[in-house]
Amino acid sequence: MTEELNFIVESTTELMNNAIEHLEKEFRNIRAGKASPAMIGSVTVDYYGSQTPLTQVANVGTMDAHTITVQPWEKNMLHEIEKAIMIANLGFNPMNNGEIIIINVPALTEERRKELSKQAKAEAEHAKVSIRNDRREAMQEIKKSDASEDMQNNAEVDIQNLTDKYIAIVDEQYKIKDIEIMKV
Repeated sequence: MTEELNFIVESTTELMNNAIEHLEKEFRNIRAGKASPAMIGSVTVDYYGSQTPLTQVANVGTMDAHTITVQPWEKNMLHEIEKAIMIANLGFNPMNNGEIIIINVPALTEERRKELSKQAKAEAEHAKVSIRNDRREAMQEIKKSDASEDMQNNAEVDIQNLTDKYIAIVDEQYKIKDIEIMKV
């Protein structure tokens, strides 16, 4: 295969890897019953006028399987952090004891589990669409290349094999996440 076609295949592989990494990140944000600091990873706090990620103004951890603790590095940030968690609309009710913020993670109801499963399925579908878009763009680039028809056909087969491989990875990760979500 020519250098140009190799580059197209390699860059497509990298793009598809990025889609998988993004999916994993989105799946970490979907809670599955057990408390995790990642559940509030998307929260930003008004820190002296600028929106700052919660992890940069406080220590976030778990006390047990159903409790997240947030210990601000500056005590005067307690109310700002509490307000930011409420605004994030994650379904949590933070409690402030003057030192730390305690968040009890409620057990998931059957209805909420189904909702989260749908959300996970939607994220998996987004990843598949991204992978298919990467395939389409790669196929267009291959058609534009100066390589011989046989080499172009071989590169197209490689791209299709990559696509099938990454779609299978998405399906497998969704299946694992769905089982995790639906487990009582």
